[in-house]
Amino acid sequence: MENIIIELAKGIGRFFLHPAIYITLLFSILIGYFRVKRERKHFRTRLLWGWTEAKHLFDGYVWAIFLSVVSVGVGLVVPTSWLFIYSIWMILFILLFMYQLGSAIYAMALGAVTIYLMNVYNWSFNILSWKNISGMDILHEPIVTIAVLAGLLLIIEGILIQKHGAQNASPKLVTTPRGIEAIEYVTKRLWILPILLVIPGDAIASYVPYWPQFTIGESTFSLILFPFVIGFQQKSRKTLAVGFFPDLGKRVWQLGIVVAIVAAVGYFMPLVSGLALILGAIARLVISYIAYKKEMSGTFAISPQSDGVMIAGVLADSPAEKMGLLIGEKIVKVNGQKITNEQEFYEAVQINAAHCRLEVVDISGELRLRQHILFRHDHYRLGLILVR
Repeated sequence: MENIIIELAKGIGRFFLHPAIYITLLFSILIGYFRVKRERKHFRTRLLWGWTEAKHLFDGYVWAIFLSVVSVGVGLVVPTSWLFIYSIWMILFILLFMYQLGSAIYAMALGAVTIYLMNVYNWSFNILSWKNISGMDILHEPIVTIAVLAGLLLIIEGILIQKHGAQNASPKLVTTPRGIEAIEYVTKRLWILPILLVIPGDAIASYVPYWPQFTIGESTFSLILFPFVIGFQQKSRKTLAVGFFPDLGKRVWQLGIVVAIVAAVGYFMPLVSGLALILGAIARLVISYIAYKKEMSGTFAISPQSDGVMIAGVLADSPAEKMGLLIGEKIVKVNGQKITNEQEFYEAVQINAAHCRLEVVDISGELRLRQHILFRHDHYRLGLILVR
């Protein structure tokens, strides 16, 4: 048992040796840097702290713990060669800023295809002269494990998109075909999921002979805490972010359930698991493409209005946030004055330097009153991003 604990400690230690950890952290910081730079250019201020994306790298840690328990408890053995190939694809997508292809299922499917072709054509290569990576016939138990794991990661991805996609959506000024300025919302995120995996090794089978496991040509197994990275990039303009991203996330986790179930059925016919993995990756791509095309057609949810000004963003800890103002709402009156543009809005705010009364039409079309006591200089920084 002591050896198992030591092996577990080693597995956790290997987590911090994986280059994906540091590459993902660096590129999360870069996402925040470029986001802030764009927000300052478009709105003369930033909406979110520059380290926001890096701060939320481990948003899915609870689900990662759950998946680790499932993985180790069921005894899903993952081939080490496939993990190396998957890591290469995963890191490549991050380095190329291809967050549209950041869903784990893409790199997992490409890793499976790559290692299968390496086996067919007898390819191999060395990593830093100490590890030889060669192909293997994965169309047996390994493909079942990989496909089930891909389905479970899709479920977690969908939950993260549903919960956090709109939360950190950044407004971006765009010009419509009619030549007016409107707003679209962009979310770029990287999430790290530290998941405990069973891999071919020499610790578990020696001390726990009844441990559930698949046989893949190895008789002993060990543990490793492996960093799966989920990248996500999507934009919304036709639909408000608060409605678009939860709906997209729901479709992704529903796909994940289907992939996981079909992949598990493939235990009796491994080829079915392979098809579930490939078709799951294609379906995930189709979901993103359909969502993108739908949002790029039609009118903008946030654009200039003739009977008020639209709220495109609300700064944290600002008077606007304390008033409960929300993105997508339309301000029609300020201190009793009708307004139609940003200049009229701030002129009306200054009518009463001590008290601000707003009449707002919410996203359901209901009129509501919001008011707030303004302190010195507050009328210059209410904390609203308005469509000009």
